[in-house]
Amino acid sequence: MAPKCYLRSLKLVSAFDEIEYIKREKRVANSMYPFKMFDAKELRRVDFEPITILCGSNGSGKTTLLNVIAEAAGLHRHSPFHGGMFFADYVSMCKMDADEIPRQSQILTSDDISDYLINMRALNNGIDNRRNELYAEYIARRDDLHRNLTSLEDYDDWKESMDAKSKTPTQFIKARMMKSVDMFSNGETAMKYYLERISENALYLIDEPENSLSPKLQRDLLDYISASARYYGCQFIIATHSPILLSLPGAKIYDLDDYPVSVKKWTELEHVCAYYSFFKQHEEEILAANPDRRWDEDDG
Repeated sequence: MAPKCYLRSLKLVSAFDEIEYIKREKRVANSMYPFKMFDAKELRRVDFEPITILCGSNGSGKTTLLNVIAEAAGLHRHSPFHGGMFFADYVSMCKMDADEIPRQSQILTSDDISDYLINMRALNNGIDNRRNELYAEYIARRDDLHRNLTSLEDYDDWKESMDAKSKTPTQFIKARMMKSVDMFSNGETAMKYYLERISENALYLIDEPENSLSPKLQRDLLDYISASARYYGCQFIIATHSPILLSLPGAKIYDLDDYPVSVKKWTELEHVCAYYSFFKQHEEEILAANPDRRWDEDDG
């Protein structure tokens, strides 16, 4: 299957249209987020590839731009979003060039990951509480030697007690409760979230996935995204400053820290050069501390 581009481009609000809107609203421009944010960077249009990355430091606008794209494309969200009183007006003034965007397309944010982790913990806590309740019931029924049968309800209750006497605690509990949801580390759970949400033939916007992932898991996600875009009809737009994710093969990268905003190779980005400089500075220490390590191993 050839790589897909459901979303080809998004033309942002022009400087002229922003000024006219601000005049009509009679507001102070600085209070009208996200107006004036991208024009100040001379970013007027974003052209997309099967994988497009919005790179920038905190406050560069990469997450804002990702949310503008998501709202313009009408993508499904898992967490509530409110961009402020002018956000919807800004989005309505943008011009999107796209084919029909698949219904299963969605934006995946850091808030989604946090909610997922909380829900998993809550579910497991509920399961643990139920397990304790069933163990207490098992002990009570196992030691209940005498029971008078006066009704059908008594008979059902008697069967439960007889079952307790004939089974081990594990057998008794397992037959009466759902299997506990596997709990991994936060990073493993986050990775599980991405694997569950990303399927075939859809557009996915992902905001800073590195926040929850170790370097090893970032490499795993890189491989998964690369294969999904190449073979399974997925298009990705990712906001990140992770050097690992920035190296996604064939990705088109917008550097939102540059003025004006420009398209760059990942090896030209300041983020990547800063990491390289740091590790180069400490190269001898790292090599000395790991004399037997094979540096070509894919272990993160």
